[in-house]
Amino acid sequence: MIIFRYLAKEVLISMAAVTLVLLLIIMSGRFISYLSIAAAGEIPMEAVFYYLLFRMPGFLELILPLGLFLGILLAYGRLYLESEMVVLQATGMSQRRLTVYTLGPAVFTALLVSLMSLYLSPVGANQTEIMLQQQRNIGEFDVITEGRFQTMPRGNRVTYIENLDSLSGTMSGVFISEKIKLENREQAVMVVAENGRSYTNPETGIRYLVLDNGYRYEGNPGEADYRQIRFQEYGIRLPDQQPIQQVNELYSLPTTALIDGSAAERAQLHWRLSLPMLTLIVALLAVPLSKTNPRQGRYAKLIPSILLYMAYLMLLTNVRKYIESDGGKVILLWLVHLLFFALAMGLLYVDGSWKKLLGRRRADHAA
Repeated sequence: MIIFRYLAKEVLISMAAVTLVLLLIIMSGRFISYLSIAAAGEIPMEAVFYYLLFRMPGFLELILPLGLFLGILLAYGRLYLESEMVVLQATGMSQRRLTVYTLGPAVFTALLVSLMSLYLSPVGANQTEIMLQQQRNIGEFDVITEGRFQTMPRGNRVTYIENLDSLSGTMSGVFISEKIKLENREQAVMVVAENGRSYTNPETGIRYLVLDNGYRYEGNPGEADYRQIRFQEYGIRLPDQQPIQQVNELYSLPTTALIDGSAAERAQLHWRLSLPMLTLIVALLAVPLSKTNPRQGRYAKLIPSILLYMAYLMLLTNVRKYIESDGGKVILLWLVHLLFFALAMGLLYVDGSWKKLLGRRRADHAA
C-alpha cells in the first residue's frame, strides 16, 4: 500500500497541475470572449462569472482525461528517468502490478468525469441557456454604460449616454441613432435629448424609453431631404419581453431524457458514457508509453503520446457526428474504444514479453 499511495500521489499531483494549466488557458479565452460581449452591452458584467462557473463542468469533462494521461506520462517518466522505477522493478514490481496500481487514480478520475458528463455538464449548460434567455428580456438600457457608444443587439440602435444615475435610472445627454424602413428604403433616424428615463405601462406592460427636451432628425446623410422635430416629451417603445422557453439543446438535456430518443440524442447519450471509458483506456495506454530511457530524456515520448491521444479523441468525435446525422449505429462509438483498448493491451503485452525475454537472456548468460 505504501508503493500504491506513492504512485497514486505522484500521478494525481501531476494530473492536477496539468488540469489546472489547461483549465486556466481555456477559461482565460472564454473570459476574454465574455468580457468583449459584456463591453458591447449584450450581457452585464456581473453575469460573466456565472457563465464561466456554469460552463466549467463542460470543460473539465474533456480536460480531466487529458490531464490524467499527461499526469501518468510525466509522473512515471520522472520515475524512469531517476531510476526509481528500476528500483521498484528490482523489488518485485511487475508491469501487471504497475498497471493495476495505475487503475486506482484512473477509476477515481473516471468517476469525476462521469459526474461531469452525466449530470453537472448538462445542468450547467441548461442554466447558461436560461440565463441567456433571461438576458434577452432585460431592457436594452439596463445594461447601458455611460460615456460609450454601444450597439444594441435588438432594434439596430447605436446609443450614447453621457451620464447615468444607477439608483433612479435617469439619464442625461442621450443620443440614439437607428435605421428604419420607410417606403421600401432605409432611413436614418437620430434622436438627441437632454434627459431620459424608462417607463412601463401598468395596464399593458409595454415598456418605453421616455426622452425629455430634445430633437428628432429623419433623413439619410448627404441628402437634402430631411426632417427635424423638436419635442418636449418623446417615447420609444422597447421590445416586448419573451417567455422563457424550454431548453432543447442536446448538450443541455438531462441524461435520462436522452434514452430512447432520436439518433442525435442516442449519440449524445453514448458520448457522455464514452468519456469515462476514454479516461480508463488512456490510463492503460499511458503506462507502456511512459517508459523512458534515461538517455532519451523525460519528454521523449510526450509528443507522440499526445498525437495518439488526439487521434483517439478526434476519431470519437467524428464517429459521434456520423451517428448524429443518422448515418450509423452507436456500436461504432464503442468499436473505437475497443480498438484503442486492444492497442493498450498490445503495448502492455509487448512490453511485458520484452522484459521476460531480457530476463531469460540474462539468466542464460549468467549460467
